Amino acid sequence: MREITQEFLTGERALFQGNNLKITDTTFADGESPLKESSNIELYRSMFKWKYPLWYSRNIKLEDCVLFEMGRAGIWYTENISMKNCIVEAPKNFRRTTGIDLEQVTMPNAGETLWNCDQIKMKQVSAKGDYFAMNSSNIYIDGFELVGNYSFDGVKNMEIHHARLLSKDAFWNSENVTVYDSFISGEYLGWNAKNLTLINCTIESNQGFCYIDNLVMKNCRLLNTTLAFEYSTVDAEVVNTIDSVLNPSGGRIRAANIGELIMDASKVDVTKTVVQTAALKEEALKEAALKEAV
Repeated sequence: MREITQEFLTGERALFQGNNLKITDTTFADGESPLKESSNIELYRSMFKWKYPLWYSRNIKLEDCVLFEMGRAGIWYTENISMKNCIVEAPKNFRRTTGIDLEQVTMPNAGETLWNCDQIKMKQVSAKGDYFAMNSSNIYIDGFELVGNYSFDGVKNMEIHHARLLSKDAFWNSENVTVYDSFISGEYLGWNAKNLTLINCTIESNQGFCYIDNLVMKNCRLLNTTLAFEYSTVDAEVVNTIDSVLNPSGGRIRAANIGELIMDASKVDVTKTVVQTAALKEEALKEAALKEAV
């Protein structure tokens, strides 16, 4: 493996089609596509300051590296890339890329990032920007913070653990998504999804969980959540009070209480949904006790 150390590289395609390179303490300054069509590259403590640094590349490893803001659209059409302890300031990163492994990566300008990608692992990643991870698939995430709306639109086959998401319209049009032990705040959560499961989560969402085919919630808390579950099939276990529920299509809802339950027989078949709350259970017990007394 050829070593390149403490270089300052400029000009378009500075290391075009580079192969078997170990690059350390090096700055890629002005000049597009410095490592386009490269393969078997290791980068340590290096910086990219201009556009399209890693297109059509294979088997790339970065540690303690930085992609500055003008390193935008930096990693497209690439296979097998890992990043550890990196800062990606550039937007529109990771497009149509397969085999992505991110650990302790910060993305403060992550608008339109991680689109149409496959086979993604993320651990201790933070990001800020709208439309994160649109139409990507086969994703595993553990330890994630996101500030940005319209995230995970159209994703398929995703598992998330220990996340904090401040994201309006998250998980729209998604399929086979499971979220564990996370906090989510955002309006209109999960619309048009299929097989969306949330376990041990706390969620705030105005008009959340509507138009969903097979919504599952286990041991969840809903805060300031109104007009939930409209036209959704649902199996929900909520441990606190749901402010309001509107016209679910079917299934079962269990909650400590429901502030307002709206079931309009002209909109849905109300017999297809079972609602169980502590208050309803207490009322049923009282009715049973009165009948027994008579």
